[in-house]
Amino acid sequence: MAASSLWDELVVAASTGGSSGTVVSICVFTAVLCLCLVAGHLLEENKWVNESITALIIGCIVGALIFLLSKGRNSHILRFDEQLFFIYVLPPIIFNAGFQVKKKQFFHNFLTIMSFGVFGVFISVAIVSAGFYWLLPKVGFGKLDAVDYLALGVIFSSTDTVCTLQVISQDETPRLYSLVFGEGVVNDATSVVLFNAIKNMDITKIKSGAVLKVIGDFLYLFATSTILGATIGLFTAYVLKALYFGRHSTDREVALMALMAYLSYMLAELLSLSGILTVFFCGIVMSHYAWHNVTESSRITTRHIFATLSFIAETFIFLYVGMDALDMDKWKTTQASFKTSIGIFGVIISLILLGRAAFVFPLSILSNFMSGNSEKAPITFKHQVVIWWAGLMRGAVSIALAYNQSSHFQV
Repeated sequence: MAASSLWDELVVAASTGGSSGTVVSICVFTAVLCLCLVAGHLLEENKWVNESITALIIGCIVGALIFLLSKGRNSHILRFDEQLFFIYVLPPIIFNAGFQVKKKQFFHNFLTIMSFGVFGVFISVAIVSAGFYWLLPKVGFGKLDAVDYLALGVIFSSTDTVCTLQVISQDETPRLYSLVFGEGVVNDATSVVLFNAIKNMDITKIKSGAVLKVIGDFLYLFATSTILGATIGLFTAYVLKALYFGRHSTDREVALMALMAYLSYMLAELLSLSGILTVFFCGIVMSHYAWHNVTESSRITTRHIFATLSFIAETFIFLYVGMDALDMDKWKTTQASFKTSIGIFGVIISLILLGRAAFVFPLSILSNFMSGNSEKAPITFKHQVVIWWAGLMRGAVSIALAYNQSSHFQV
């Protein structure tokens, strides 16, 4: 009884808000994050369950407990804000991806990765959006504006390759690993840039060059964001080399790299560029130049601290999504029947797979043809299937974009 009473008090405090409710929410959420860490460690050798799935399942369980104890009033410990995600949670994830990337393999396969991550997204968005426009009304989904269909196409074209990477050996299949990882990161960056471009598109001018304007805006944002990220990374490397911070304090070296990385992201947002692209290429440049201008202790520290921040951020996202699955407020916004929901789910899965197949296999064949007799290992059909299937999973960026878009329509 005492334990149940304590849980009731915690749930009431967390759901009513206020300063005490905020403290309780943060304490409980931190404890659950620690539980995810322990569970992920225990399941580390399991190739079928990774940290993301573990966090998702634990989130569902915790959400169910809160839902029952609050008698159906709530299923959350904290409330999600997509602005909080884009400002605080996303930067460490993307920066660490750039900082930890195997640069030799990444740039060795740069053209293929960019074709998958950029042109592939455009192809997938076109197919998924057109499919939604044609099929969703047939299964009972309400009619939407053209911009909403395009936005949905972008949301469901953004991938998460973490699960796939856990079953791919980087040593045995280095090119496949590089392609899956590189495409995942560039895909996320492209999706965010394209999503923002579509949101700003004037639908009334769609017949007078709006599509070309979207493509032009995308290319401009992609180029300028990349240049900004590389410039800040090079500037950080120069400062570290010229002032030699490590002679006085390792902490200053690590702090400077972390703050300059975050500054690159915020500057890009301030200039209406793509923060995700900027911080990704800032991470690549820093790992290649700045990382070699710091002391050995700083190298070890930066590797671990950036990976840790990224891990916590990703776990936070999937844990929240697990709890959000039982959010009755969202379920009440739809009038769709169970049959309609199943139909929508089937349409989404089919279009995602069709959209990826439309670019993975043709672009892989083109890449093999362009490689010719070079030293690059060809992308075999089995590898193409793995790359195609890897795109079935949605990640943190898709989740954030979905939250951003969800307020604009309902079923």
